[in-house]
Amino acid sequence: MITVVGGTKGGSGKSTVATNLTVMLAAAGRDVLLVDADDQETSTDFTAMRNETRPGGAGYTCVAVTGRNVLTEVKRLADKYQEVVIDTGGRDTASQRAALAICHTYLVPFAPRSFDVWTLDKVAELIEEARSINPDLRALAFINRADAQGKDNAEAAEFLASKPALEFITTALGNRKAFANAASQGLAVVELRPHDAKANEEVGKLFGYLFNIKKISKLKEA
Repeated sequence: MITVVGGTKGGSGKSTVATNLTVMLAAAGRDVLLVDADDQETSTDFTAMRNETRPGGAGYTCVAVTGRNVLTEVKRLADKYQEVVIDTGGRDTASQRAALAICHTYLVPFAPRSFDVWTLDKVAELIEEARSINPDLRALAFINRADAQGKDNAEAAEFLASKPALEFITTALGNRKAFANAASQGLAVVELRPHDAKANEEVGKLFGYLFNIKKISKLKEA
């Protein structure tokens, strides 16, 4: 399966989501390709840190590809892997459009702020265009960096659920320091010690919903 983590606005945590899902897929025994299609190359830097700090390496393969090359390179490489995760960054780019032409699932995280959620109409237009050449594209939206409390989460959820272009999933990821702390060490949040039980539960639910995988094991260190 080819999963794209994208959107049209930066700051919603796309690279964090993409890298966490990739590590969890690898821990579940899948052979995974992570495609960094974002000019900022956050996923590439994350993977380099894992390769430098883990005796067994990152646990997956990462390549940096941008522009229309995303289409040709993913087509060329996809059959060699069980799962492909593409991090496209937060703009309407040629990279993202190329990824949407070939992916099975488009996962769009939204932060619970009006200026972020109102970009949904642009995302919806992008999806409709992509479906003209990729009619089976499944588009999912969820709240990332959710507040611990307050009305912003509920308002964002109501707005997202009202848009037919995307399927709104109620599994949300909280605005937790554990995600940043893990990323700074080249880790997925489920690898962080000590555990953040809430963060692990949230990302586990999202992972299970996307891939129908209920159990993962720790990645081998060697």
